[in-house]
Order: sequence, then structure tokens, then C-alpha cells
Amino acid sequence: MYYTFSTTGIIKLVQEYYGLNVTGKELEGYEEANFFLEDENGKKYICKVADDTHSPSFLDAQAKILDKLSRSNIAGHFQQVLKNKKGEAVTPLIFPEEIHYMRLYTWLEGKPMVTVKGTRELNVSLGNFLGKMDQALEMFSHPAMHRYIKWDIAQALDARAQLPCIKDHEKRRLAAYFLLQFEMEVLPQLSSLRKAYIHNDANDYNVLVENNAISGLIDFGDMVHTTLVNNLAIACTYVMLQAADPLQAAVEVVGGYHQAYALTPEETDLLYYLIAARLCISVTTSAGKAAEGSDNEFHFITENGAWQLLFKLITINPVAAQQAFRLACGFPSVIQEDDAYAPLLDNRRAHIGRNLSISYKKPLKIVRGALQYLYDDKGRTYIDCVNNPSHVGHCHPTVVKAMQRQIAKLNTNTRYLHDNLVDYAELLLSTLPSSLEVCYFTNSGSEANDLAIRMSRHFTKQKDVVVLDHAYHGTSTVAMELSPYKFDGKGGFGKPEHTHKALNPDMFRGPYRSDDPQAGEKYAEDVQRIITGLQQDGKGVAAYICETLLGVGGQIPLPPGYLKSVYAAVRAAGGVCIADEVQVGFGRVGDAFWGFELQEVTPDIVVLGKPIGNGHPLAAVVTTKAIADAFNNGMEYFNTFGGNPVSMATGLAVLQVIKEEGLQEHARVTGNYFMEGLEKLKARHAIIGDVRGHGFFIGAELVRSRETLEPAVPEIDQIVEAMKERGFLLSTDGPLHNVLKIKPPMVFNKANTDALLAHLDEVLASF
Repeated sequence: MYYTFSTTGIIKLVQEYYGLNVTGKELEGYEEANFFLEDENGKKYICKVADDTHSPSFLDAQAKILDKLSRSNIAGHFQQVLKNKKGEAVTPLIFPEEIHYMRLYTWLEGKPMVTVKGTRELNVSLGNFLGKMDQALEMFSHPAMHRYIKWDIAQALDARAQLPCIKDHEKRRLAAYFLLQFEMEVLPQLSSLRKAYIHNDANDYNVLVENNAISGLIDFGDMVHTTLVNNLAIACTYVMLQAADPLQAAVEVVGGYHQAYALTPEETDLLYYLIAARLCISVTTSAGKAAEGSDNEFHFITENGAWQLLFKLITINPVAAQQAFRLACGFPSVIQEDDAYAPLLDNRRAHIGRNLSISYKKPLKIVRGALQYLYDDKGRTYIDCVNNPSHVGHCHPTVVKAMQRQIAKLNTNTRYLHDNLVDYAELLLSTLPSSLEVCYFTNSGSEANDLAIRMSRHFTKQKDVVVLDHAYHGTSTVAMELSPYKFDGKGGFGKPEHTHKALNPDMFRGPYRSDDPQAGEKYAEDVQRIITGLQQDGKGVAAYICETLLGVGGQIPLPPGYLKSVYAAVRAAGGVCIADEVQVGFGRVGDAFWGFELQEVTPDIVVLGKPIGNGHPLAAVVTTKAIADAFNNGMEYFNTFGGNPVSMATGLAVLQVIKEEGLQEHARVTGNYFMEGLEKLKARHAIIGDVRGHGFFIGAELVRSRETLEPAVPEIDQIVEAMKERGFLLSTDGPLHNVLKIKPPMVFNKANTDALLAHLDEVLASF
């Protein structure tokens, strides 16, 4: 190997092959041995020695490309190739067991760009220099550059193989997300983009600087024939690493490049994703080297900065980046004026039901999702604090890939055998108590609640159902009949005769408060009161249904002991206990996987929806064998889409992600941190009357007075609008519409929490 070469030995070889008398010292190197040399006239050189893993043809290509550039209008920015006594640019060093290749180049003066403070002038200079270089190489070619190299951004998807080497769940998810975006946004366009022979590694160690201008570019060891714009993307990546405003720094480089060598809109539109892809190659390579036990610092030299930039990049709306790069080149804008929604709103009003509401006074047009972030068409990024159906994050790569793979193979109904159906049922049941052993799959929580009530009525031969006041269980006819939130609300049809409302167990403003240790049992007595009344009328109870933390009812955790008492009373009366876990389940509450576990009970039927498919239309009813047998009364149950292979693949992927990424524990730790922060805000702002919840199921009730508990309406709406303008999407809930609803995707992190709390603190200060 080349590491056996000493400085003394190199000095002798240079004298032998090049006729130069020099002194020297060894420099650090990544894949080659490097030596700094100086002759008696003070002329400086660098000698590079490669081992036999390097192709002689490719080493020749390096010499040829430098020769080409030495005849360009930027010749002084590149090393000159010194030929040996035989006139060769590459000197073979042949030993009995191996061969090495020596090259001698002139030394370029300048400091590595990484050592100087970035400025606009320097960034523009870099872009301009690279544009001139790429233009100078327009007619260059060499067959050895038609090669595979993992550092070629066009090969970015190969980085997926090293994703498992990234042990941090959040980092692995982030890299996987950007590689997915590369696949979807860049890969289909690669064949149509300009190709070129490029340097491929204008990083901040290879770019040299003097007097706030680019003085040179070294190390052509990564050069390749690939997509032209990749050369610019790589330079942007390394400029962004050091910049306080990464996007602006990249814009300056792009503008400088375009001045020298015109880009196309198609190229600039992909830069955001190309930069992210380069970062993904870098961090996965570092992770792979760490897994191999490498102690070479060059393998990790940019790792921390690359991760920081990836975390920053996902907060930048791709539309904003596209717009900024386009404007830097004078291309047409991709962002429409503020009033551009008028035709869309008119068409929506004309053809979509008017009672399908739109959030916020100034509507948002959301065009992309990225884990816990949403991007609108104006270039703004929003932190999603309330979209709980996207349980493991918008466009989570594991879930997306599972759906893509299955839908590319088959999607059909359950009248055919398919492994996915049984595999998912078994995995889902493994998370539940053993008595819950039969699954039915549907397309929505509403449909699942409808089915659960139907099953309870088959089992009990009764019709009456007990619900909580202000509850909401869905949009089907049966589900609406179970939802006081709907039938008692504006336009509602009133309480059906077979539905019975029990007291909402609200320990903040209900009759029994949090200072009453018996509050749970006392609220449960109201359910017993209803059951007793039914019995006096000669009726029984088919079911009691409630969310295991109340959503629309006000983001309310149930009082200790509540469900134990209620379930005992219902079962004593022959009824079925249904747990609505549509908004609550799958680890959201942190301390448990299911909300009913917080109450130390086991339901007879569990209804699942929203998070089960991460936004894909999937829901389920899970019940006991006895109830399932009663439901199997001769009438076939068939659901065209329920349990289809794609839905089952989706459900499997969601459960896989929750487990592998430790999202339940993440919800517990980060949710507790979030509520601690809200409690601190409560101490400073009297408008916060109560903070409650578990994990990522959080409510903050706003009041005008903590004594009278007068709801802070419309103040809460003003707060939600103000937070939206600051980039945080929140919503309201509760019977009085005065509860801030906080149920973010499970990948919501502490940095998001800190940012939300800081902005909420500022907003609340004005009330």
C-alpha cells in the first residue's frame, strides 16, 4: 500500500523520474498518499501516489482534463501536470508484488474555502468560476470518466443500502425521506438533463481562496461523466454548510454560475433535491464507515455539518428554493400572486359541498408534506401540530415505499387469499390483549364505529347505546346518531331515542374536579343511572362507547378509575364495551400503546382509524371471538376495499415504523416535555386555564377568567390565526371551542416544541 512510502523515498523517486532536487513533507490524504515538495528555486509541487486499486486510465483522464483546463481562460486556477523524463503524465512504480502510480503537479496557492468566512462576493466568485470551468470543458471527453462512483449524485439511491448504519431514528428517517424525494422528483428527469464531464467535488477543502476570490480548485479524483448541474449542486452544498442563511448562500453561487454558463429552468428546479441527495450520500457514507470501525477522520470530516444542513433543509419549502434559484437566473416565477386562489375557491364553491369547511381566514394551499412539515404553494413552511392521521409523519419513506411496492403488484379484495391480510391481523393483534382476537378491516373510523355498533346489537339483541355528551364518533348515519357534537349542534337532528348521553367526565369544568379523588367513580355513576333507567323501561343496553381520551369533548384524559367502573356496570347489564381509539391509539399517549391501557381495562371491541394507515384510508374493528361468532349469523360481511393488499401493506409498514423508531417512547418523552413547557406558559399567561393530556394528545383550555372559567372566545381563534402566520398549524376543540388541540405527527421533536412554545409565548403576551 502507498502508506509505506516515506518522504525520503518520494524525494528520491522524484529525482530519479523527474530530475528534480526537492525537499518535502507528507500531507494528509483520503485515498492517495500526498507529499508537498519544493525545489532549490523555491518552486512548489504536490506529488500524489495511488495504489493499484486506481485505474491507470482514470489517472490519465485526470492529467488530460488538467491539460485541457491549462489552455482555458481560467488556466491559472488549476495545477499544471509535470511529465517525467519519458514524457509521461503518470509514472508507474512497479514492485514485485504490487504497482503504484505517481503524478507530479504544480502547487496552487490559496487557503481552503473552509478556513475563510463566506461572503456574497466569494459565493458569486465560486459560482462564476465553476461556470467558466464547465463551459471550458464542453468539448472535453475521456472514456475513463464513464464510470460508477458513489459520489455521483445521479447514483444517490445507492445510499439507501447504508441507511441501516444510521442508528439515530430521526436522522435515518430524514435521510430516507430525502432519498425518496430524489427518486420521485429527480430520477424521472435525469435522462433529459444536460450531461458533462465534471469535477464532481468542489467542496470547501478543494476550493482555494485568496483575497476573497477563488484562486483554484484541486483534487480531480472524483470526476465523472454525469449530469452537468450536479457540479453546481455540490458546490452549493458545501457553501451552505457554513452559511448563516444557507439558501441565500446557494442562490449567490447559482447566480454567479448562470452569469458564466447559462443554466436551464429544469436544472435550477431540481437543485434543492440534488443538494439534499449529496448530503444523504455524505451522511450514509460516514455511517457506513463508522459501522466498519474506521478511525480515518476524513471519513467524518463533514458529517456533523451535513446533518445540521439536512435538518435545516427540510424546514425550507422546496417551492421557496425553486423560486429563489429561478429568480437568481432571471427565470419566470413559480409563485402566483396572493389573489390567485379566487378561481380555485369559486370552483370549489360551485362543485364541492358548501359545508365542507376550510381552515383559517386566509386559506392555505398545501402542496407537499415532509414528516412533521407542510409546504404551501407560496414557499412557506408550516410545522404541523395537529394532523394526527399522518401518525408517523407525512410521506414517511417506509410507508410510502411499502404502498408503492404493493400497488405495483396487486390490489384486489379479500375474496382471494393474500398473506398481507393475515400478516397484518396477526401483527395488530400482538399489540392488543389476548381476548381481542378477531379483526374486520374498513376504510374509515366512521365506518368502523358503525360496524362496531352493528356487531354489539347482534351480540346483545339490544339497540340502545350510551355515549358521552359532546362526543364525536364519525360521519356515517349510525356514527352521527352516536355523536352529540353533531346531533346537538347547528343543523343537528337532535338526540335519537336509542342514544343516551352520559356526563362528560371533565375534571376542569365539570361537577367533579381534579381535586376529587373519587371523580372517576362519580362520573361513572351517571352511566349506571342511564342503565338503571333503561332497565326500568324494560330495555337493555347494547353498548357503551367512548374515546379513551376525549377529542372533540375537549382533549380530556379520563379520570382515574372511570372506565373500570363504567365497564363493570355495562357488562353487568349485558352490554358491550367499545373503546374508540381512532384518534388515541398506536402509541400516541406515550405511556401506553392504547388509550384504554391507561385506565387498566380491556374493551370488548376496539375501533381503530386515522393513524392506522398514516393517512391512507384504513380502519379496523377488533373484537372477541364470542362477538365475532354472534355477528356471523348467515349474512355475509363484505367490504370491497376493506383489507385490500395495499391497505394491509400500509398498516404493516406503520406498525413497523412505530416499533423500529421507538415512537411511543418518543411521544412519552417529548409529550411530557411539551406539557411542561405549556405549564410554564400557564404560569405566565392567565388565559391558559388548564393543560392536560398524555404524550402527543395535548389540550390547553383558554379562559378569560380562571375563577369563572369563561371561555376565551374569540381570543383562541385569534391565537390560532396568529400562530398560523408564524408557521404553526393548530386547531381548536371542545364543547365551548376554547381548547387548543395539539396532536402532531409522532415525529414532532423537541426543537419543534421549543419553537412553538417560544412563539406561543409571544402571541399570548398580547392577550
